[in-house]
Amino acid sequence: MTTHLFELALPAVAVKGEAALYPVRRVFCVGRNYAGHAREMGGDPNREAPFYFTKPADALVPGGGDIPYPPGTANLHHEIELVVALSRSVYKCTPDEASTAIFGYAVGLDMTRRDLQFAARDKGRPWCLGKAFEFSAPISPLVRADAPKLAGSITLEVNGQIRQSGDLNEMIWSVPEVIAHLSQYYHLGAGDLIFTGTPEGVGPVVAGDVLRGAIEGVGELEVHITPER
Repeated sequence: MTTHLFELALPAVAVKGEAALYPVRRVFCVGRNYAGHAREMGGDPNREAPFYFTKPADALVPGGGDIPYPPGTANLHHEIELVVALSRSVYKCTPDEASTAIFGYAVGLDMTRRDLQFAARDKGRPWCLGKAFEFSAPISPLVRADAPKLAGSITLEVNGQIRQSGDLNEMIWSVPEVIAHLSQYYHLGAGDLIFTGTPEGVGPVVAGDVLRGAIEGVGELEVHITPER
């Protein structure tokens, strides 16, 4: 019998109204999927092919709550996002086929060390230090869905003031289209989460700030930024 040297807990996310957790295998993120955000990041809002980065599954912060200000940055940014969870395998699928693989949705935050991201981008280097760090992916409980979510308000408040406000119908690439495109490069399946992009209005947060995100028909997420550990 094969044994492991030590035990590791598998990251998992709660499902609203259910006792069983959704185990997480991988976390994919779509960059610049709203025209307004593409412009504020200096990109072209035209409908170019989606691009992606990843976060480690243990970057998730299920349920939100306290997250420490991360080390190595002086410019931590918020990005509110719809997260889609998959329930079955899809590979090189169509958008219609992709729709049948959706398990549900959650509210997510793609926390970003913007200064490190831009420094890497300007040198043509990967974004890992800017995007893939501990506590960088707070996420609400999942809600099951029986159809693709194509519209609904998405907002983020910081200390009671609206910072980001948009609608899911403003996505350049819809949820089924994102899944179908990503499936051309990966064998996607149960346990995969996809952060689907953020509307314009991203900006910095500091220790002591309270973030409240909401997506119509999905739920809410609250995060408190605490001092660096």
